Amino acid sequence: MTSEPTRPGSARYVLFDVDGTLIDAVANQRRVWETWAARYGLDPGAVRQVALRTRPMETFAAVAPEQDPHTCLAALHELEDEDVRSGVYAAFDGAAELLSGLPPGRWALVTSNYGHRVRGRFARTGLPVPGVLVDAAAVAEGKPSPVPYLLAAERLGAGPEDCLVIEDAPSGVESGLRAGMTVWGVNTAVPVDGVHRHFASLHEAVPDILAFATGSHRDSAV
Repeated sequence: MTSEPTRPGSARYVLFDVDGTLIDAVANQRRVWETWAARYGLDPGAVRQVALRTRPMETFAAVAPEQDPHTCLAALHELEDEDVRSGVYAAFDGAAELLSGLPPGRWALVTSNYGHRVRGRFARTGLPVPGVLVDAAAVAEGKPSPVPYLLAAERLGAGPEDCLVIEDAPSGVESGLRAGMTVWGVNTAVPVDGVHRHFASLHEAVPDILAFATGSHRDSAV
């Protein structure tokens, strides 16, 4: 873990990943991919293992190279949208307390998913949606590119050095680091490479995130 690039006395902003960070969607993602695989006569477990490591178009190329990838993507999106409507979702412990305690206009969501799905999941779990939501449709380059987090900072009127990224995945951590931001990892048993601080759960991180956002956080690596 490395030292944190922050400026004493400046306004602080918090940028959140969504799936795996605020919303527990692991079971939903597994079910969607297994249903998709069954449609194409593929081994659901094998497909899911590939999907965990790659983006959808890369997954299709690996597991169904003879299929039209755009048709595959349309089928996946159909299943994901249905899951938002009928699936069971849960917010991680501490998420509601955390988001309701942040200063308005000082936080954003940065996700590789699409905004309508995020809003649907937040509505199902009772979480508030901020004014700034950078989704897959907003950027030409997704994580691990720094573009999504830099766009969120721009829309908030924040400098990268004043932003805290909360992530659970290596690609998201890399994205935040490449954007020049402080990155804290949550909901993993061991730290993701590069994070400035690590918390085994979001709940454990809540007091420190709120302290950062209100300016009472002392810059130290743990």
